[in-house]
Amino acid sequence: MSSPSSKPRKQRRRFYNTPYHKLPKLLSAHLSPKLREKYKRRSFSVRVGDTVKILRGEYKGVEGKVTRVDRKKQYVYVENVTMKKADGSTRPRPIHVSNVMIIDLKLDDKYRTSALMRGKEVG
Repeated sequence: MSSPSSKPRKQRRRFYNTPYHKLPKLLSAHLSPKLREKYKRRSFSVRVGDTVKILRGEYKGVEGKVTRVDRKKQYVYVENVTMKKADGSTRPRPIHVSNVMIIDLKLDDKYRTSALMRGKEVG
């Protein structure tokens, strides 16, 4: 199988036309050093209920729970991270998944827990 093209246009097209069943894999964020050491992995998929820390942008350093995940655009929405609209109302501010780090995982789903442990010797 040939390798994907390095041309930006083709990279963008490939991203925008990604099938829905492959999007969750793209929606992963780095784990905090504590979690990385515990689970012996660098990144994991972000879900609603996870606690994340924003690493870049206007809200750098803010920690909060994920309230919504937009798979198609690769955005997460974090509690208390809002933007003011022209009419004075506020709305949630989308943050790209590459700009957050997972601080705490929500592990009430047995399938997610097994995916976290898969192929790893956790001590």
